[in-house]
Amino acid sequence: QAQLVQSGGGFVQPGGSLRLSCVASGFTLDGYRVGWFRQAPGKEREGISCMSNIDGSIWSSDSVKGRFTISRDDAKNVVYLQMDSLKPEDSATYYCAADRSRVTGPSGYECYVRLFNYWGQGTQVTVSS
Repeated sequence: QAQLVQSGGGFVQPGGSLRLSCVASGFTLDGYRVGWFRQAPGKEREGISCMSNIDGSIWSSDSVKGRFTISRDDAKNVVYLQMDSLKPEDSATYYCAADRSRVTGPSGYECYVRLFNYWGQGTQVTVSS
């Protein structure tokens, strides 16, 4: 059964760091477009950083650019999200996702929620003093 299993997350003070991991089982991530998303209470799920499976380019939302870094290790079948300089407004449930389709379009299009088939179970990140 193909699935994504997340780990990491938790509680951190403002300015702190966390790393989220997302391991694929039942399929290999090589050749997949991957991304990280988050959803705060009462808000829609939003893409925050995605990596293209066409050229490996990375798109990040303005809200996390320069603070969050997506990376992947296809040998280990894992995708990471390194989160630095965390702010209270980063508090949310975070999800990883993967999809085999190759998409092109306006900046950030590859990070649209509806363009991903496989989703992790979600992990809570709380940033508070």
